[in-house]
Amino acid sequence: MTGFLPNLLFYVVPFLVVVGVVITVHEFGHFLAGKALGTKIDQFSIGFGRPLAHWTDKSGVEWRLGWLPIGGFVRFAGDDNAASVPDQTDLEAMRRDLVAREGEAALGRYYHFKPIWQRAVISAAGPVANFVLSIAIFAALLMALGEPISPARVDKVMPGGPAARAGFQAGDVIVQADGKNVKTFDTVKQLIILRTGLPIPFVVERGRERLNLVATPERGDVMDAVGRKHRLGMVGIVFADRPGDRRVQHYNPIQAVAGGVYRTADVVRTTVFYIGRMVTGHESADQISGPLGMAQISGDLAKQTASVSKDLPSFALNAFLTALLLVANISVGIGFLNLLPIPVLDGGHLLFYAYEAIARRPLAAKVQAVGYRVGLALVLGLMLFATVNDLQRLRVFNFLGGLFS
Repeated sequence: MTGFLPNLLFYVVPFLVVVGVVITVHEFGHFLAGKALGTKIDQFSIGFGRPLAHWTDKSGVEWRLGWLPIGGFVRFAGDDNAASVPDQTDLEAMRRDLVAREGEAALGRYYHFKPIWQRAVISAAGPVANFVLSIAIFAALLMALGEPISPARVDKVMPGGPAARAGFQAGDVIVQADGKNVKTFDTVKQLIILRTGLPIPFVVERGRERLNLVATPERGDVMDAVGRKHRLGMVGIVFADRPGDRRVQHYNPIQAVAGGVYRTADVVRTTVFYIGRMVTGHESADQISGPLGMAQISGDLAKQTASVSKDLPSFALNAFLTALLLVANISVGIGFLNLLPIPVLDGGHLLFYAYEAIARRPLAAKVQAVGYRVGLALVLGLMLFATVNDLQRLRVFNFLGGLFS
């Protein structure tokens, strides 16, 4: 029992904070876009379930604070259809009812009677808010702390590995990888891990020479930042981390924002690249994580932060910075996921609106209903698959199997 509460604090609390911030910002993006376009809004809730507190502002929006702090939602007036895209029959019935109750002029305040472009803007505003959050966090960290720079200097080359076969030697400094300039060895590591079997061109400095080398990563055991083992791409290079090589690159506000945009776009590019490699069978899907995986990462990072902090103030500062980085990375993922053209997601709404713009009428209710069910099945299936991955990483199945062996 004495170990349960600390573990609860380390794993559950950071996860709830990170996910709560990311999802609340997503929903607030929809809210702000709706407000800006004069859309009537019934509710905005932070958290789910029975409200711990609620109040109504002058514009008629009910603000809620739910007891389950895992995100939030915004509810537009008249938005009773699960897919948020009623068909022509539904729209006509809704129109008659609203005109009878509030008059013709009131229609323009309701989401479903907005022009298509306005509905599309409101739908896209959630993912956009996630991207803006990530850019803002990355930019703020770059401006406040700068960027640690440490050359990708090779310390050792493992005999017989891809790097050795490619001609790498101890002392080489990698200055380019796959056509990109390299500032630090972490850049090279991140590039290699998702490119198993894919030749990577490198440019290295060896003394006064510049050499072009090509190494093809092989799958092997790779340790992540919190000491967990993964089967990913590796080439058998050990990088030197010398204190004398380290420096910090500082950014002015414009450079920091540009850096934030670049880092956010890089997360998206990496995600798209991984999905493409996974679909073509070159990468396994075991890197997909769900809520359990995010909770584990949050908790492991919190424990790691506690172990390297000397006192409570340093722990608080390190925990805050670590949480910011985690929020930034997860926010990009949530934004990207919601733009996928799957009904029940924002991207699915945008797909329906594209059809409506071309056909000049909403998609039939039956088709919407099928699309909604298929989309929900896909999302639930992805969550189930991610949860199985998380349970395997946590060795839950091995534990259960041991009980009956």
